Amino acid sequence: MNTQTSTKPLRWGIIGCGKIAVQFAEDLIAHVPNAVLSAVASRSLDKATAFAQRFEASHAFGTYQAMLSSGTIDVVYIATPHAQHHENTLMCLEAGIPVLCEKAFAINTAMVKEMVAKSQEKQLFLMEAIWTRFHPAINQIEAIIKEGQIGEIKHIVADFGFKADPDPASRLFNPELTGGSLYDIGIYPLFISKLLLGKPAEVKAVATFTETGVDMNCAVSLAFEGGATASLFSTLAAKTDTTCTIYGTKGKIHIHGRFHETFGFTLTVEGQEPIVFQTERKGNGYSYEAIDVQRCLKEGRIENDRLPLQFSIELMELMCEIRSQIGLVYPQEK
Repeated sequence: MNTQTSTKPLRWGIIGCGKIAVQFAEDLIAHVPNAVLSAVASRSLDKATAFAQRFEASHAFGTYQAMLSSGTIDVVYIATPHAQHHENTLMCLEAGIPVLCEKAFAINTAMVKEMVAKSQEKQLFLMEAIWTRFHPAINQIEAIIKEGQIGEIKHIVADFGFKADPDPASRLFNPELTGGSLYDIGIYPLFISKLLLGKPAEVKAVATFTETGVDMNCAVSLAFEGGATASLFSTLAAKTDTTCTIYGTKGKIHIHGRFHETFGFTLTVEGQEPIVFQTERKGNGYSYEAIDVQRCLKEGRIENDRLPLQFSIELMELMCEIRSQIGLVYPQEK
């Protein structure tokens, strides 16, 4: 098991050189103490070299395996498309490297369970990179809810939408790359409902589709054993407010857009004036999850106690149930 010493910086490696890898690297360098970007790997050595030069990483590799066997990294961040997460994660764990893997964790539940089983077999850290979980705003909102300020949660409304360029070959629209609104952005409304209300007892989903056969719009209604409900929506066809409102028996919390990376929220308690909270978000917002990964490695954990692997399994089960209801099957599953 890899553990972090207090004096030696943790050496990060990144697999994939896309937009999210750039944002993560920026935050790692600027806002994560005791960390260094040591290496980057891509299927294109030119891309890896350019990325490494941009962020002053010491090593660039033209294959993932070359980086994993190089002895230059202590932990890896996987920033490849969803469809590659399962294969990439297993490769890293087999090589003895702890993993922070982008969401969505994989294509389906069977894949996620295999990843979790490999983590446990190797006694190596594994976590899904749901960065929102670690944002200061979410921490503060959780505390307010636990204090009972808005009473018992009865309903959550959350949306996430933007107008995407409908390029059939792009990551968002290509079924081979696990495209569609649900896996790319619909996961955020699902995450916030699961974080606050747990596992739903009933799921109802409808969707409209792109010409490539992935979901353009996806609307989900959830019901929970305790009597609460949730209305969630994602789309690649229009820019939405991308907010979240949590309704309780004594008041509500409105998380400002974009709620998954917000700078603030409004608390309204019945009979009182609304209170607007401004919350911290350093850089792009990815540093908080990286800091928590380093905490877990230092403590010798193989999963994050604030975002356990069972949470990721259940979240994928929920997404697969939604896909079953809307009739979305990816090519890798046929």
